[in-house]
Amino acid sequence: MKKRDYIDTFTFSQNEMQFMVDLGIKIKESIRNGYYPQLLKNRNLGMIFEQTSTRTRNSAEAAMSELGGHALYLAPGQIQLGEGGHESLNDTGHVLGELLDIIGARVNRHEEVENLAKFSKVPVVNFMSDESHPTQALGDLITIEENLPKGKNLMDVKLVFVGDATQVAISTMFFCAQMGMEFAQFGPKTNQMPKDVLEHAKRIAQENGGSIEISDDEEVLKDADFIYTDVWYGLYDKELQREKYMKIFYPKYQVNDQLLEKTGNKNVKFLHCLPASRGEEVSDSVLDGEHSLAWDQAGNRKTAMRAIFVYLLNPRIKMASDALKNKYKGELEEMLVNEPYRDNDDLSIKY
Repeated sequence: MKKRDYIDTFTFSQNEMQFMVDLGIKIKESIRNGYYPQLLKNRNLGMIFEQTSTRTRNSAEAAMSELGGHALYLAPGQIQLGEGGHESLNDTGHVLGELLDIIGARVNRHEEVENLAKFSKVPVVNFMSDESHPTQALGDLITIEENLPKGKNLMDVKLVFVGDATQVAISTMFFCAQMGMEFAQFGPKTNQMPKDVLEHAKRIAQENGGSIEISDDEEVLKDADFIYTDVWYGLYDKELQREKYMKIFYPKYQVNDQLLEKTGNKNVKFLHCLPASRGEEVSDSVLDGEHSLAWDQAGNRKTAMRAIFVYLLNPRIKMASDALKNKYKGELEEMLVNEPYRDNDDLSIKY
């Protein structure tokens, strides 16, 4: 069976996304009730990180462990890749594809994870690039599913992303488009969605009955069910100094109690991918308040990882029959009984 990679959510159908949401929730329910299904027994995940990580690394490692697998942390300088290394990304993809069952990568540039997937024969998961954060997206979708407004389904939900068009904002826009939701970005004209990305998302939204609106007018906040924000300082080599980004975004785009009131929805929920810069894009009162789902989101990073790994690996896992197990058990036992082991004294080998 041809392998699948999880590089962007939009390469999966609405039905597949919903299945992964349901699968993640079911596995979480199972574990909460004391049963850890060993769906990834003896499977190995290699994790390449070109950037630091808290939620992604820990959620991936814990997800593999809980389901019977193992995760290997491949930090910069620990494998022969990148600056100071002697092996290309393409060759690394080939090698890890022979040694592991699945690979996750947090990279500086999106084309790096695409190339890794191209040259690896095992599934590759995008742990975040400069263009998208699809594991965050599935975790957020699960959080929304678990906290739907009373009487609404996903297609009735309005989500407003406040602030910068980060890779998290882009991934959020795409999953909303895929699921037929109403998405809006409330942000300054200088930091709104890139034109090509926006056009792509609008095509997907149209196919699924969703809608997308981009505006710097606070009217777009009205009737929001979920308000989402991310940090303002930019990413990697595009990071801005504090005085510059505060001038662009503050105070208009800070998510505080006053902004939530402008939705006109007393039950509006707040989302943040974390880490948060308190007092900048979000106030303490919102992040720690009754509207916040930020900590649920963090927990659902693991829920999402479980679902992604199982969904990608399940079709590739071969389950041996009892007859085949007994065959190899017997053959291996016979080989080991007759192994030609001799110690150094018998062979007169001296060091």
